[in-house]
Amino acid sequence: MKKLIHIAAALAVLVAQSATAATVEMNVNGLVCAFCAQGIEKKLRKLPATADVVVSLEQRLVAVALKDGQDISDADLRKALTDAGYKVIAIQRTDEPIDAVRARVKTAKP
Repeated sequence: MKKLIHIAAALAVLVAQSATAATVEMNVNGLVCAFCAQGIEKKLRKLPATADVVVSLEQRLVAVALKDGQDISDADLRKALTDAGYKVIAIQRTDEPIDAVRARVKTAKP
């Protein structure tokens, strides 16, 4: 019975870890200049769960890499960008590493 409890606990930990996305991508309207990108990046880096930020003006994309085991709610992300004057169109959570997102937006054409 103890083994079963340990197995169940281990599975619960694995499920909880897999439920947390590595990266949050947001499609954002209103990004028009490098100053916009810097402002967004600075604001999002202040959030304690933020590991890294990528902003693409051409793709109208903001991506936030989350620190291991931490999360930022969609509502908090939306509020941070809305308060800064931008309109969040969509939010998507993914396991794609932030470096892969950075490479994708660098090679993508607008």
